[in-house]
Amino acid sequence: MEDLKKAIRDIPDFPKKGILFKDITPLLQNGALFKQAIDAMAERFAGKKIDAVVGVESRGFIFASAVAYTLGAGVVIVRKPGKLPYKTYKATYALEYGTDSLEIHQDAIKAGQNVLIVDDLLATGGTVKATAELVQKFGAQICGIAFLIELAFLNGREKLKDYALTTLITF
Repeated sequence: MEDLKKAIRDIPDFPKKGILFKDITPLLQNGALFKQAIDAMAERFAGKKIDAVVGVESRGFIFASAVAYTLGAGVVIVRKPGKLPYKTYKATYALEYGTDSLEIHQDAIKAGQNVLIVDDLLATGGTVKATAELVQKFGAQICGIAFLIELAFLNGREKLKDYALTTLITF
Protein backbone atom coordinates (compact mmCIF):
# COMPACT_ATOMS: atom_id res chain seq x y z
CA MET A 1 0.00 0.00 0.00
CA GLU A 2 3.03 2.25 0.33
CA ASP A 3 3.11 2.63 -3.48
CA LEU A 4 -0.48 3.86 -3.39
CA LYS A 5 0.28 6.31 -0.61
CA LYS A 6 3.26 7.75 -2.50
CA ALA A 7 1.05 8.39 -5.55
CA ILE A 8 -1.26 10.72 -3.62
CA ARG A 9 -0.10 14.31 -3.68
CA ASP A 10 -0.85 17.07 -1.21
CA ILE A 11 -2.36 20.30 -2.50
CA PRO A 12 -2.18 23.02 0.17
CA ASP A 13 -5.04 25.51 0.58
CA PHE A 14 -7.45 23.66 -1.72
CA PRO A 15 -10.38 24.09 -1.99
CA LYS A 16 -9.89 26.81 0.63
CA LYS A 17 -7.13 28.18 2.81
CA GLY A 18 -6.09 25.88 5.62
CA ILE A 19 -7.13 22.64 3.88
CA LEU A 20 -4.48 20.13 2.78
CA PHE A 21 -6.22 18.34 -0.10
CA LYS A 22 -5.28 14.72 -0.88
CA ASP A 23 -5.20 14.57 -4.70
CA ILE A 24 -5.82 11.02 -5.94
CA THR A 25 -5.56 11.83 -9.66
CA PRO A 26 -1.92 10.64 -9.98
CA LEU A 27 -3.01 7.25 -8.57
CA LEU A 28 -5.97 7.10 -10.96
CA GLN A 29 -3.73 7.92 -13.93
CA ASN A 30 -1.42 5.00 -13.17
CA GLY A 31 -3.14 1.82 -14.41
CA ALA A 32 -1.09 -0.54 -12.26
CA LEU A 33 -1.70 1.45 -9.07
CA PHE A 34 -5.40 1.92 -9.79
CA LYS A 35 -5.73 -1.83 -10.38
CA GLN A 36 -3.85 -2.51 -7.13
CA ALA A 37 -6.23 -0.26 -5.20
CA ILE A 38 -9.36 -1.82 -6.72
CA ASP A 39 -8.09 -5.36 -6.26
CA ALA A 40 -7.22 -4.66 -2.61
CA MET A 41 -10.65 -3.18 -1.89
CA ALA A 42 -12.51 -5.99 -3.66
CA GLU A 43 -10.36 -8.76 -2.15
CA ARG A 44 -11.51 -7.84 1.34
CA PHE A 45 -15.12 -8.55 0.34
CA ALA A 46 -14.68 -11.52 -1.99
CA GLY A 47 -16.89 -14.41 -0.91
CA LYS A 48 -19.34 -12.15 0.95
CA LYS A 49 -21.89 -12.35 -1.89
CA ILE A 50 -22.13 -8.60 -2.36
CA ASP A 51 -25.23 -7.73 -4.40
CA ALA A 52 -24.69 -3.98 -4.70
CA VAL A 53 -21.83 -1.56 -4.23
CA VAL A 54 -22.96 1.93 -3.24
CA GLY A 55 -20.76 4.76 -4.48
CA VAL A 56 -20.85 8.16 -2.83
CA GLU A 57 -20.70 11.32 -4.98
CA SER A 58 -18.42 11.93 -6.67
CA ARG A 59 -15.01 10.29 -6.47
CA GLY A 60 -16.64 7.34 -4.73
CA PHE A 61 -18.28 6.50 -8.06
CA ILE A 62 -14.87 5.73 -9.56
CA PHE A 63 -13.96 3.18 -6.91
CA ALA A 64 -17.46 1.75 -6.39
CA SER A 65 -17.91 1.02 -10.10
CA ALA A 66 -14.61 -0.79 -10.43
CA VAL A 67 -15.09 -2.74 -7.17
CA ALA A 68 -18.62 -3.72 -8.22
CA TYR A 69 -17.30 -4.95 -11.58
CA THR A 70 -14.62 -7.00 -9.83
CA LEU A 71 -17.16 -8.53 -7.42
CA GLY A 72 -19.83 -9.08 -10.08
CA ALA A 73 -22.22 -6.76 -8.24
CA GLY A 74 -24.48 -3.91 -9.30
CA VAL A 75 -23.65 -0.25 -8.70
CA VAL A 76 -25.89 2.14 -6.77
CA ILE A 77 -25.14 5.85 -6.64
CA VAL A 78 -25.80 8.32 -3.86
CA ARG A 79 -25.88 11.94 -4.96
CA LYS A 80 -26.49 15.47 -3.80
CA PRO A 81 -30.15 16.60 -3.94
CA GLY A 82 -31.69 17.21 -7.34
CA LYS A 83 -29.19 15.06 -9.28
CA LEU A 84 -31.21 11.83 -9.51
CA PRO A 85 -34.17 11.70 -11.93
CA TYR A 86 -36.46 9.21 -10.15
CA LYS A 87 -38.17 9.17 -6.74
CA THR A 88 -35.61 9.38 -3.96
CA TYR A 89 -35.01 8.92 -0.26
CA LYS A 90 -33.07 11.71 1.42
CA ALA A 91 -30.73 11.85 4.41
CA THR A 92 -29.51 15.11 5.94
CA TYR A 93 -26.31 15.30 7.95
CA ALA A 94 -24.39 17.92 9.91
CA LEU A 95 -21.39 19.76 8.57
CA GLU A 96 -19.01 21.93 10.57
CA TYR A 97 -21.22 24.90 9.69
CA GLY A 98 -24.71 23.89 8.59
CA THR A 99 -26.07 20.74 6.96
CA ASP A 100 -25.98 18.88 3.67
CA SER A 101 -28.09 16.12 2.16
CA LEU A 102 -27.76 13.03 0.01
CA GLU A 103 -30.30 11.11 -2.04
CA ILE A 104 -30.74 7.59 -3.40
CA HIS A 105 -33.34 6.20 -5.81
CA GLN A 106 -36.20 4.50 -3.98
CA ASP A 107 -35.80 1.36 -6.11
CA ALA A 108 -32.00 1.15 -5.91
CA ILE A 109 -31.70 -1.67 -3.36
CA LYS A 110 -33.90 -4.59 -2.39
CA ALA A 111 -34.57 -5.75 1.17
CA GLY A 112 -32.12 -8.40 2.26
CA GLN A 113 -29.43 -7.54 -0.28
CA ASN A 114 -25.79 -7.53 0.80
CA VAL A 115 -24.38 -4.05 0.27
CA LEU A 116 -20.87 -2.62 0.33
CA ILE A 117 -20.46 1.17 0.61
CA VAL A 118 -17.38 2.61 -1.10
CA ASP A 119 -15.92 6.11 -1.08
CA ASP A 120 -12.51 7.57 -1.81
CA LEU A 121 -11.88 9.30 1.51
CA LEU A 122 -12.97 9.04 5.13
CA ALA A 123 -12.71 12.44 6.82
CA THR A 124 -15.31 13.24 9.50
CA GLY A 125 -17.60 10.34 8.52
CA GLY A 126 -20.78 12.38 8.08
CA THR A 127 -21.29 11.66 4.39
CA VAL A 128 -20.91 7.91 4.69
CA LYS A 129 -22.95 7.76 7.91
CA ALA A 130 -25.80 9.44 5.98
CA THR A 131 -25.25 6.97 3.13
CA ALA A 132 -25.50 4.05 5.57
CA GLU A 133 -28.77 5.49 6.91
CA LEU A 134 -30.12 5.59 3.35
CA VAL A 135 -29.11 1.96 2.73
CA GLN A 136 -30.77 0.88 5.98
CA LYS A 137 -34.11 2.30 4.77
CA PHE A 138 -34.22 -0.62 2.33
CA GLY A 139 -33.72 -3.34 4.94
CA ALA A 140 -30.44 -4.30 3.30
CA GLN A 141 -27.41 -5.77 5.07
CA ILE A 142 -24.37 -3.45 5.09
CA CYS A 143 -21.48 -5.93 4.78
CA GLY A 144 -18.85 -3.26 5.02
CA ILE A 145 -17.62 0.20 4.18
CA ALA A 146 -14.40 0.66 2.20
CA PHE A 147 -12.24 3.72 1.61
CA LEU A 148 -9.07 4.33 -0.32
CA ILE A 149 -7.90 6.93 2.23
CA GLU A 150 -8.61 7.63 5.89
CA LEU A 151 -7.67 10.93 7.52
CA ALA A 152 -7.36 9.41 11.01
CA PHE A 153 -6.84 12.76 12.77
CA LEU A 154 -10.45 13.73 11.93
CA ASN A 155 -11.86 10.72 13.83
CA GLY A 156 -14.44 9.80 11.19
CA ARG A 157 -14.12 6.16 12.18
CA GLU A 158 -15.98 7.00 15.42
CA LYS A 159 -19.18 7.83 13.51
CA LEU A 160 -18.94 4.50 11.68
CA LYS A 161 -18.02 2.23 14.60
CA ASP A 162 -21.12 0.07 14.05
CA TYR A 163 -19.85 -1.08 10.63
CA ALA A 164 -17.03 -3.26 9.33
CA LEU A 165 -14.67 -0.58 8.07
CA THR A 166 -11.66 -0.97 5.82
CA THR A 167 -9.22 1.60 4.51
CA LEU A 168 -6.19 1.07 2.31
CA ILE A 169 -4.19 4.16 3.25
CA THR A 170 -4.11 6.17 6.47
CA PHE A 171 -2.80 9.70 6.91
